Amino acid sequence: MAKKSKGNRVQVILECTEHRESGMPGTSRYITTKNRKNTTERLELKKFNPILKRMTVHKEIK
Repeated sequence: MAKKSKGNRVQVILECTEHRESGMPGTSRYITTKNRKNTTERLELKKFNPILKRMTVHKEIK
């Protein structure tokens, strides 16, 4: 049986900043995890946006 974690690792949603500003329909979102203890600030990663067909900056929401 797996152990329950203490809650340091949390799921976060990354959303494309360029796609949101462009006003095009649809969204580009990714779900990932981060260690809340080591990374207290919001994540900002370059990910592929399939609608714009290029690499864009995705920021953590919520």
